[in-house]
Amino acid sequence: MKLYCLSSDASKPCFVLSFKELLIMLDCGLSAHSVLNFLPLPPVPSTRLASLPNYTPPHVNDPLLEGELKECCGRVFVDSIPEFCPPLDKVIDFSQLDVILISNYTCMMALPFITEETGFKGQVYATEPTLQIGRFYLEELSEWVSSCGSSGGAARRWKELVHLLPPPLALAARPRAWRRLFSPAALARALARVRVVGYDERVDIYGALDATAVSSGFCLGSANWVLRSAHEKVAYVSGSSTLTTHPRPINQAALRGADLLVLAALTQTPAHNPDHMLGDLCVHATVTLRAGGSVLCPVYPSGVLYDLLECLSAHLEGAGLAHVPLYVVSPVADSSLAYSNILAEWVSVGKQARVYLPEEPFPHAALVRAGRLRHARSLHDDAFSADFRQPCVVFCGHPSLRFGAAVHLVELWAGNPAHAIIFTEPDFPYAEALAPFQPLSMKAFHCPIDTSLNYSQANKLVRELRPRELALPEQYAAAGAGGGARPHISADVPTVVVRRGAARSLSVRRRAARATLCGSLAARATPRELRAGLRCAPLSCALRVRDARLELVAVGGPAPAPQPRLHWSALDVEALVRALAREGVAEARVEAGADGCIVHLPRHDTLVHVERHATHVFCEGRADVRQALRRAIAACLPHI
Repeated sequence: MKLYCLSSDASKPCFVLSFKELLIMLDCGLSAHSVLNFLPLPPVPSTRLASLPNYTPPHVNDPLLEGELKECCGRVFVDSIPEFCPPLDKVIDFSQLDVILISNYTCMMALPFITEETGFKGQVYATEPTLQIGRFYLEELSEWVSSCGSSGGAARRWKELVHLLPPPLALAARPRAWRRLFSPAALARALARVRVVGYDERVDIYGALDATAVSSGFCLGSANWVLRSAHEKVAYVSGSSTLTTHPRPINQAALRGADLLVLAALTQTPAHNPDHMLGDLCVHATVTLRAGGSVLCPVYPSGVLYDLLECLSAHLEGAGLAHVPLYVVSPVADSSLAYSNILAEWVSVGKQARVYLPEEPFPHAALVRAGRLRHARSLHDDAFSADFRQPCVVFCGHPSLRFGAAVHLVELWAGNPAHAIIFTEPDFPYAEALAPFQPLSMKAFHCPIDTSLNYSQANKLVRELRPRELALPEQYAAAGAGGGARPHISADVPTVVVRRGAARSLSVRRRAARATLCGSLAARATPRELRAGLRCAPLSCALRVRDARLELVAVGGPAPAPQPRLHWSALDVEALVRALAREGVAEARVEAGADGCIVHLPRHDTLVHVERHATHVFCEGRADVRQALRRAIAACLPHI
């Protein structure tokens, strides 16, 4: 068994497991940190961004570089359509993948890069909320980029001169591998490949093993995967949470006792408590609104957004600010808010109970009916423009501030210190997200809310699950010599650390396989009980392998000859001495050794070395002595 790592971002994992002649991809996360090196794509043309000065490296006179780089407050950006860092495509041939298992909608953004135009012919499995909310994420991103596609050129020359550029652009990892976002047509084809599964539903993977999705407690429809064959068990834990939030709680029982535990997507903000961050957000929003300013929250169109709307609306009502409108602006805002209220089987017990009252699991619909929450596809929708009033709270994307409605609102409010922007998504450093908008007068607050397992919770989980082996990304291992102290996973089990582009062999070995017996062989077999629960019989047959299933079938032709006796078990030395005496071979001396016993027959120049798993006979005597030894040993061993 081997494990390949194709992603450099541990929070957006992509592994490939080689297991029973199958290649199984575990998640296909898309690293979006690369977009921070590009200028934003404003939905409305920005005079400020267009007037930024060009940048040329010192002592470089390259006309092909002209206009590709812009400078803003000492930071250099690429003036082009933002590019993403997909999983490595040179380590594994994607056309050879047999199956892709997706744990949650944040870890499926690279699916079109893997399934389209690569010759991929395998299966893709995910839960229904993962598929639908992942569709919202992908469609939102695709619409933003495609709507602004004409505003940026195809900048490529800078990648050849990246070593001459100032940091952080000079530190960009493998920029030649960055790719633009997929087309809407490729997105639709990729999502059409996904097969929906439910929690605890066993999926047969080409007859070789079963895959089961179990709740991970992180977000709606998020799942950990359990791969099980007749004799091996592999657990994949990605994006899990033990906190009590809106999703269904984590199922730990299904993960216990695995031969291999693959751990990924832990919290990106281990120093920040999600409950404290949510409280800070409500306080910052309240203070800003009371001072007459508006609040901008760059968020994804699902996930933590549901908790933010619920908690912030209740807090504002308690603070006497129930009249302040809440806006959600996204191409998929309507679909996301509506879909979340029909997912009763995927939410926590408390929210499930509200369905039977009957009430909506989330308060979105009630806020809309009360006029406190409004949603729109874009800022220039006529209905939204007519209803928009300040002060207000606006939730919109993208958290990177490189595309989406948030770009225009930051441009609009940047010069007013009364307004505030509050970052809640942990995927991007907020200072780097704001870099193209400097100088900035509006207040900026960092309140990252990441409910994934922190290192303390992950260490406790590993101890409780008791796997035989643990595999994790290098970011979660202890720092090497001179690397300084950092939070890490410290488990009392053998641990395999994998890094991007590497393949690591695992200790799980196939020592047995399950096969079926054809009817004629079963009728002819006469099994004998070796011990309680174990019966054996000798067979003469052929082994047929088809679709990863093993079958023992009768061999054609005449009936097979009677099988010789098959002896088994360890040899009892005292019984051997008595059997030799009955055969007329006396005067045996027994000597204890480090690895067994030695039976010495000095008159016959013979030694019998008895070990736990083998018996060795050294006989220089006559043929009748060798025959007597054979009969004595056979008499002491059970047989079938």
